[in-house]
Amino acid sequence: MSTTPESAPLNFRYTFAFDDDHQVVIDVNLDPVTLAYIPPAGQSPPDWARFDTLPCEQCTGVQEKSDYCLVAKNIAPVVDLFKDLSSYQTADVTVETRERTISRKQVSTQEALSSLMGLIMVTSGCEDLDRLRPMVSLHLPFASIAETTYRAVSTYLLAQYFRYKHGLEPDWDLKSLVETYRKIKVINASLCQRLRMASNQDANLNAVIILDTFAQMLPDSIEDDMEQYAYLFTQYLD
Repeated sequence: MSTTPESAPLNFRYTFAFDDDHQVVIDVNLDPVTLAYIPPAGQSPPDWARFDTLPCEQCTGVQEKSDYCLVAKNIAPVVDLFKDLSSYQTADVTVETRERTISRKQVSTQEALSSLMGLIMVTSGCEDLDRLRPMVSLHLPFASIAETTYRAVSTYLLAQYFRYKHGLEPDWDLKSLVETYRKIKVINASLCQRLRMASNQDANLNAVIILDTFAQMLPDSIEDDMEQYAYLFTQYLD
């Protein structure tokens, strides 16, 4: 049976081309409707990904669904591929999506891995990270903190619009978004402990630390610095 475009997985292909002509190609496939991560067939998660190894204190109900942390299980193959690489080793990295191809020359491994791991993490089924999943539909590799803040807040406000349209109470003050990122910091801290067990070098660990930097800075940006974007919307304020 042929696969129609509507049912085909949403694919993101990350290609790492190193100076020694060695290449690593990683395909991230998502359900085209739910944007849920589709694990590769035959995956055998390592012990460090087990749920009871270093569970997040806020995690609820996951152990009933799986013996493994959903996030750790899904990033484990990537972690294994890069466990012996230094965070500052560089590569030419290309990200291919259905709409476009994005390339970066001589980008640090930690930066490229941060983009790749973030994509997998928010689509793995973690209750708290799930709130960021809508951003994946317009995935932006190598995003800056300003771009991430703009996209996160815009996505959240669109979600509040849909809550309003469905008769639910919207959160126009972004309070729940701030709380979500505070919970994500806890997830990142737990994941960093797992990666220290799984890696011989620091590329994997620093990739998550970069994500955690965003998680730490974004609540402050939301609470204190959103006025920096006001000049973009003067036409709406007349």
